[in-house]
Amino acid sequence: MKMYQLYAEQALPISMEEAWDFLSNPTNLKTITPDYMGFDIVAGAESNMFEGQIIQYIVTPIANIKTKWVTEITHIKDQSYFVDEQRFGPYKLWHHKHFLEPIEGGILMKDIVDYKLPAGVIGQMVHPYLVKPKLKEIFEYRADKLNSIYGTHSDRRTVLKLKSF
Repeated sequence: MKMYQLYAEQALPISMEEAWDFLSNPTNLKTITPDYMGFDIVAGAESNMFEGQIIQYIVTPIANIKTKWVTEITHIKDQSYFVDEQRFGPYKLWHHKHFLEPIEGGILMKDIVDYKLPAGVIGQMVHPYLVKPKLKEIFEYRADKLNSIYGTHSDRRTVLKLKSF
C-alpha cells in the first residue's frame, strides 16, 4: 500500500500569538477552506484545540458527495505545533502535523500530511488525477487566503510538495 506525503510551508508577517490564536481555533478551518468544499463543522469545535479533542466535519470534496470526516487532536504544544489524525473519513490514513516557528518579521508555518488512500490499486490509480491535484488546490487556496488576511511576508516563502513512498 502506497503512502503519500504533502509538505507545505508559508511565511506570514504576524506574531506567534496571532498565528496560534487563529490556527488553534477549529472554526477558522472553514475560513481557509474553499467554499465549494461545503465545509461544515458538526461538533467538537466549541473551544480552542486540546489533546483528545474530537472534531466532526461534513465536506463535499467532489461531485457534491457529502462526506463525514472525524479528526482527533492527538498532540499539542502551545504556540509550537499540533497534530490532527483522521478517525473516520475518506482516507485510509490521514496524519497532519502543523508546526509554527518564529522567523524574522513573522512566523513560518509548516504542514506535513502523511496519508494513504482506500481502495488499494484503484486508490493509487486515481491519486495523480484526482486526489493529488485536489490537495494541491486546497493548500494553495489556504496560502492565498492567509496572505489576503495577514499580508505577504517579505520573503514571500510558500512551498508545496507532494510525494509518494
